[in-house]
Amino acid sequence: MTIMTVFMAASFLFAIKVEAQKAELITVKSTKNFDATVNGIKKSVSNAGMMVLAEINHGKILSMTGLTLNAESLFIGNPSVGKNAFTDNAAVGLAIPLRVNIYEDNGVTYINYFTPSSELGYFQGDKLGTIGKELDNKIAMLTGMFSE
Repeated sequence: MTIMTVFMAASFLFAIKVEAQKAELITVKSTKNFDATVNGIKKSVSNAGMMVLAEINHGKILSMTGLTLNAESLFIGNPSVGKNAFTDNAAVGLAIPLRVNIYEDNGVTYINYFTPSSELGYFQGDKLGTIGKELDNKIAMLTGMFSE
């Protein structure tokens, strides 16, 4: 067996593993307008024992290019949950805190996010599966309050 054959076989196996671990995108159509959805999510996050750790106002940033849109990402989490996840695997910073994107398209507001369990599934750790499922339930509950 040549080195090239081994390399090709290893590349194929890696591609299969990456394909099997796609993050699951969830999109929720909000019953409220953009501002009410953003403010409602922020309030709901606080009521659920989590916090907004950071915000990115895409609309404000992209207005520098002449684009006008309503779009904002909220990074939400709970430091105690984060401590457990980072203790299990320090690389989880790509998946935690959770990112929730709120945007308006043709006058309709949407909320989207990747399921925490699908993102945490990329990392090894004894607690991450349980943490991911708990966060899936929490984020589905939070965003479900705004759905039709």
